[in-house]
Amino acid sequence: MNEILIQLITAFTGSLGFALLFHLRRRLLACASLGGLLTWAVYLAAEQMLNNIFIACLLASAFAALYSEILARLLKAPATVFFIPTIVPLIPGSTLYYTMHHAVQNDWLQAKAYAFLTLQYTLSIAIGISFIWALFYMLRKIKQSLR
Repeated sequence: MNEILIQLITAFTGSLGFALLFHLRRRLLACASLGGLLTWAVYLAAEQMLNNIFIACLLASAFAALYSEILARLLKAPATVFFIPTIVPLIPGSTLYYTMHHAVQNDWLQAKAYAFLTLQYTLSIAIGISFIWALFYMLRKIKQSLR
């Protein structure tokens, strides 16, 4: 339980750091940082239940995009200002690092394994985001056509 709590706190502070780096307005900092914590919680829960990195990351990235779109409407701000800090915990930095590390060491078997993990993370993030953004785009088009 302690490990999960540490991961959630780290996700929050990492998201907060990116929000500060991009000079997010003070009134939006807490929501953007909370999004990172919640996104990581969705990932951890999905990974625990499904035991599948690809699906877990896809669900978490879809949640991040949905969270950002909803907050954008509620707080009257662009969705991107919420999305960037919210998605930060999912970025596959460690797997990319280990891919490069093993490639430099000429350990091609390990490099290939980590490259495959990195590819899974990046594709699942892209698919999850694209799905939600396409859904919101279609909803906007439907709403415009009803006017």
